[in-house]
Amino acid sequence: MKIFFSVGEPSADLHGSNLIRALKERDPDVECVGFGGPKMKEAGLDQHFDLTKFAIMWIVKVLINIRTFFRLAKQAEQYFKTERPDAVVLIDYPGFNWHIAKRARKYGIPVYYYGVPQLWAWAQWRIKKMRRDVSYALCKLPFEEKWYRDRGCNATFIGHPFFDELTSHQMQQDVLDEFARDDKRLVAILPGSRTSEVEIQLPGFLDAARLIQQEDGNVRFVIASFKESQAKLARRMVEEAGLDIDVLTGCTPEIIKSAHCCMACSGSVSLELMFHKVPTVIQYKVGKFHQWIGNRLLKVKYITLVNLISDPDPFRASCEKSDIFGSHQSHVPFPEYIGVADHSKPMADYIQTWLSDEHERSRRITMLAELNEKYAKPGASRRAAEFVLDDLQGQSEKDQRAAAA
Repeated sequence: MKIFFSVGEPSADLHGSNLIRALKERDPDVECVGFGGPKMKEAGLDQHFDLTKFAIMWIVKVLINIRTFFRLAKQAEQYFKTERPDAVVLIDYPGFNWHIAKRARKYGIPVYYYGVPQLWAWAQWRIKKMRRDVSYALCKLPFEEKWYRDRGCNATFIGHPFFDELTSHQMQQDVLDEFARDDKRLVAILPGSRTSEVEIQLPGFLDAARLIQQEDGNVRFVIASFKESQAKLARRMVEEAGLDIDVLTGCTPEIIKSAHCCMACSGSVSLELMFHKVPTVIQYKVGKFHQWIGNRLLKVKYITLVNLISDPDPFRASCEKSDIFGSHQSHVPFPEYIGVADHSKPMADYIQTWLSDEHERSRRITMLAELNEKYAKPGASRRAAEFVLDDLQGQSEKDQRAAAA
């Protein structure tokens, strides 16, 4: 059996690698090929191209690399035509993966979207593409299955693959010990896994850190960088800001586990912060244009995953005006500050509260512990692998019966 993958985000590369291992554990003969990152290649992917090189957010950067995307889509279509893989698995990266799904459908190849695009948040008109081109949506978040099914898509909830990695990850004990020896309380800063996020989000975090350091000298700030090139960028920004802040790579889980509290960019890392029960304030700065678009298109009350799963009804009524931008939403597990404005002062206020008021910090930890009990369940990679292989086996048996009839 041959399965083609298309994966373009660093976090999705991790989930893809775990899925490949789960597939091979269930069926050692399964062959995994296609587009993915270094972790998937290490897990056994016959890599046609490292798509994680283009973990791109903004439209200008997409346009700069548009010829590469078209070339890769054409390359995938040629592969579908000549090799006829048994299935295509997509993970995140919808802008490009819609093209892959369309080309797979052209040749009758079933498509499984593992970690479906968050169409429910703002791009609900794209549901037609999901219905038309995707055989099954494998949902990470508990409310997604019903949302997709209500709109005519085949969907099943398999859980978030991030928890597979969190439960299996072996902490670096020497790093944990080093943090534990420090008398100062650790405040983690997580500016995002993309370079563009570091450029945009880190200045606000540094401004907040400066305010906190002015009030409390018994605090150690540590920036967790995804890779060394981003660490160099962060160190330069820290130096220009005149602050005493460490920048480390290769130990983000240890930083999170050791943190007293945290400031973070919105993303899947919020699930890791929930898992380790770290009180966190979220920032996601956007430009005026993106805020204008978001005010008109966003259909959810929050953008942070932990906040979304904490609310029984995370969707806004169709007549309800967005209150995401400019609202801190202190009633949710992770207060979030989204938009154009400078939110360094209110972010600093939350951190200072958690540093000085243990009762308030404990209340946040209790909120996160309750969510952990409900949703931090490992096994998504195994469940996804079993679903794909069982579904393909069922289709094969159905085709055989039809041929014999």
